[in-house]
Amino acid sequence: MFEILFLGTSASAPSVYRGLTSSVILAGEHRFLIDCGEGTQRQILRSGIGFKKLTKILITHSHLDHILGLGGLLSTFVRWEGGINEIEIWGGKPALDRIQALIYDVVLRNEKPPIPIHLIDITKPGKIIETKRFSVTAFPVTHRGHGNWGYVFEEHAHRPFLVEKAEALGVPAGPERGKLVKGDAITLSDGRIITPDMVLGEPIKGTKLAYVGDTARTDNLVEYVQDADTLVIEGTFLDSEATEASLFGHITVKQAAELAIKANVKSLLINHVSRRYRERDMIAEAQGVYPSAYVVRDLDHFMIRRGQTALKKDTEPEIDDLLD
Repeated sequence: MFEILFLGTSASAPSVYRGLTSSVILAGEHRFLIDCGEGTQRQILRSGIGFKKLTKILITHSHLDHILGLGGLLSTFVRWEGGINEIEIWGGKPALDRIQALIYDVVLRNEKPPIPIHLIDITKPGKIIETKRFSVTAFPVTHRGHGNWGYVFEEHAHRPFLVEKAEALGVPAGPERGKLVKGDAITLSDGRIITPDMVLGEPIKGTKLAYVGDTARTDNLVEYVQDADTLVIEGTFLDSEATEASLFGHITVKQAAELAIKANVKSLLINHVSRRYRERDMIAEAQGVYPSAYVVRDLDHFMIRRGQTALKKDTEPEIDDLLD
């Protein structure tokens, strides 16, 4: 299971109701901040999750509305005696170059940071993080410029323990069963050797969460987000302004929904929305193509399980950010 908390959901500029883009992925004891728009640290405080363990930051691309909040956040981190020993920031070179200038020229002013700050350049698609329970994979995204990345969080497949078979074989409850689950053979008191294959079922895929920031295309994303339990992706424009969306390297809400269908995504969460539209119009366009689409709001918190995505708590009535 994964959780995702949306700290900011607006595109390009904040509005009365929406802050700039930033999200937190919670995976057991691990926490990942994806992008860090201006005002992110205040949203972290409002959310109640706090700063502890929030030491891994994944950046989708170099544009300021996705990274400018790092100045204030890292200033807090490097001066905060709260148990943060190091910070890791992953991203493409254009983003990391900007972040390095922000950290060392503005925040630290060429002083040595009190804790290590690791800037990790993603140079090719593939796994960038591996834990006992899940992996994080980076994949290329087309937006303005180069060095743009999306991320897939995916639990490792597991084989269910078949209690009926274990009992039929006389495997006692306790440590022996735990060893079999871990993949080790055991020897029973009568000398019989029981292997994992004798008591484990066929592999079951783990939960898959795909996260896309700003993107100009969807056709080259299908292979990476295929069969995701949840896809998070931008929906900056409505289809009536598809030409403008393309000119600025973005997609429409309708295109996001069409990608979800093509890639057999189970749940669609539309992020990075423009304040020029009414929320109900964005919802109508998305759900007209993909009925279970959701236009996210600041501080929405979702639980993501295999085949199921659920909002953790109810939110306020409809937002109307229309500027005209």
